[in-house]
Amino acid sequence: MKNYRTFAVIGLGRFGYQVAKTLLELGQSVIAIDKDETVLESISKLGADVYIMNSINKESLAECGLNDADVVVIGIGKDIEASILAALNAIELGVKRVVCKANSDDHAKILEKIGAEIIFPEIDIAKRLAYSVTNALTEDILPLSDDFSIIQMKVPYIFDSKTVEEINLRKKYNLNLIAIVHDGKATGNITPKTMLYSSDSMYICGTNKNITEFQDKLK
Repeated sequence: MKNYRTFAVIGLGRFGYQVAKTLLELGQSVIAIDKDETVLESISKLGADVYIMNSINKESLAECGLNDADVVVIGIGKDIEASILAALNAIELGVKRVVCKANSDDHAKILEKIGAEIIFPEIDIAKRLAYSVTNALTEDILPLSDDFSIIQMKVPYIFDSKTVEEINLRKKYNLNLIAIVHDGKATGNITPKTMLYSSDSMYICGTNKNITEFQDKLK
């Protein structure tokens, strides 16, 4: 798997700031670009290299070292033109991966056509919240596509003190158990004899249809 080491975040609103902050906490090198000196001062205290930029253009981005970044995350919100220009310039500067926050389907279509990856933070959060509140055992969900997800959930009481072989998720529900968290420690080293406890959490993956059917049977 490719390991990225240098990141640039353009647009430090709530989304962009949190991305930059988390990357810094993970020990990554971050270039932060925004027109707001106050927010740049705040993120610089956490270790980011900061640049004030009032207008987006290729020359200014190159001067910020954008062409040396492995990944550029564009968190520009309301100014769609600036968002598109930032993505286009980053791609033309040779950035390997450009990820953009999109505000609408039309915005997303344009960004995709120039080669950027798209995320809809509000929609993604809404989906995860909806899944988590529909079942008391569900702790989180990570959609991998429109119809396939990884779900984190508490081990149901009906599985308490049973082995992976006994619950047989794959045969009974067409789901795969990929990790277990026991006593605060996660492991993917799962065998048919691995024991499950109701105090544990488990990560399973499968189609959304199969996950929903599985959750429904636990209600």
